[in-house]
Amino acid sequence: MTNHDEMTGSFDNDDVSYEGRPPYAPHGPTPFDGDLGTHQVTLRSPAELADALPYLLGYRPEDSIILVSLHDRGGRGRFGGRARLGIPTHSDDWAAVAQQLAHGLVTGGERRGARPEQIVAYLCQEPATGETGRSVMERLQPLAHQLRVACGRLDVPVIEALCISDGRFWSYCCGGQGCCPDEGEPMGLPGTSVLAAAAAYAGIQVRGTLRELRARLMPLETAVAVEQEVALDTAGMSLVPRIFDENGRAEVADETIELAERLMHRLAATAPVPDSAAADRRDDDMLRADEAAALILGLQDRTTRDRAAEWMEGDEAGPALRLWRALARRCVGPYAEHAAALLTLAGWVAWSTGDELEAREALAMALGADPDYLFARLLHQACNEGLDPESVRRCLRAERAERAERAERAERCGRAEREEPVGPPDPAALAPVSPSPHVPEQRRRRRTRSGTSPLAATGEGHVPTPSARRPRTSAADGSRPLAAGRGNTGPRTAGKPTTPRRRTDRVDAQEANVLRADGGTPEGQPAAGDDVM
Repeated sequence: MTNHDEMTGSFDNDDVSYEGRPPYAPHGPTPFDGDLGTHQVTLRSPAELADALPYLLGYRPEDSIILVSLHDRGGRGRFGGRARLGIPTHSDDWAAVAQQLAHGLVTGGERRGARPEQIVAYLCQEPATGETGRSVMERLQPLAHQLRVACGRLDVPVIEALCISDGRFWSYCCGGQGCCPDEGEPMGLPGTSVLAAAAAYAGIQVRGTLRELRARLMPLETAVAVEQEVALDTAGMSLVPRIFDENGRAEVADETIELAERLMHRLAATAPVPDSAAADRRDDDMLRADEAAALILGLQDRTTRDRAAEWMEGDEAGPALRLWRALARRCVGPYAEHAAALLTLAGWVAWSTGDELEAREALAMALGADPDYLFARLLHQACNEGLDPESVRRCLRAERAERAERAERAERCGRAEREEPVGPPDPAALAPVSPSPHVPEQRRRRRTRSGTSPLAATGEGHVPTPSARRPRTSAADGSRPLAAGRGNTGPRTAGKPTTPRRRTDRVDAQEANVLRADGGTPEGQPAAGDDVM
């Protein structure tokens, strides 16, 4: 049992209503009336109520506890939110599960402004080896009692509790008056009830079981799994170091998005296949192991995953969902945890396109792969609470438009630079600069050799820092000289000794001023902060 199996939310077929009986009334015919589209639907017995369950959920539940809320509207009730959890194997967990499920359904309805007035409970489980349907019903009877107690503590009565097993059903609210045979009431043939006919007319489909739905997202167990694991190992050695590199990360993101777009176009070009299992096998055959490995690892990056989440509507949604399913199936062996990103993307696209059933299951499986995956947790909560995915879609649309605008602006700037005409050089810029007659020739040579800007003496312009000045080198090996006064006792240069040049006092004073303005010191003195080799 896992908490991520919980399913609560608004009910798609909430136009099915009932004329309620008093809580815990003796078992008897109970009319549940409503309409689907333009047709009025009446459920008059627990048998029809049991037969309605797959149409209420959109799938045939297995090993499940299901609570469906009912809301009173002028003496007539309507089905509302529902909650589901797997039946725990150990009976010691039943009380906690019953309390958790009842509390989740009631508080979820309160957050949406529709607190349930009554609840219908279902227990669905097929017999194990050596069991019968009746033995299943008797074994689960304490669980049904815990559900009724938990809902009663929240002041919401359970007006009907049914056990469905082995093609039959039993009512736990019968009251022991002998109206239910020991072997249970047989379920009607699928699709033969009044609600089934109305649901078919309204376009409501039952999609099989949750096991079949999860199979589309489970890791492959064929020979392809071995090849895929090797491809993931190989891709990891080249991609993971690039993802952790600042420059390589952006390159991997662009490569991942481009590859995903190519594969989506490849999938979209194929003809539709009605059978889901056959369609999945065909998608698996169209995906190479190295391509899947590159996408699985590339989409582990959050920003890359968010860019991929923008394919959530229109013609992009269908191929994207098929691709995310196929990649989730390729997360085999030790890479099972990597499926969290792909399952979250699949759940998001399913929710965005209106398929809440697959969205909840995919997001629950994502949390099963990585319980701390924040994106899956937020989407799962929002989907369960019946929120509108349009708010998330707006954010992703805005991000996509902003990125496209930045790319277009950068392209315009690059095109302008490429198209800018290059004129002939300015003759004045190429003319030699005549030396100023007011500066002695010896001083001009020194300033040019030291790299000091002519603006340094006046304090104008940018004065390079000491570390930015050209280091002095020796004449012998080109290495930086050893300066005296910093732990070095040898001469300044490794070659011939330096011969001091004669200079006047006036020139010495001028040079000292220039060096001080440049952040330096007179020759022969190391500047503060300079690295001394």
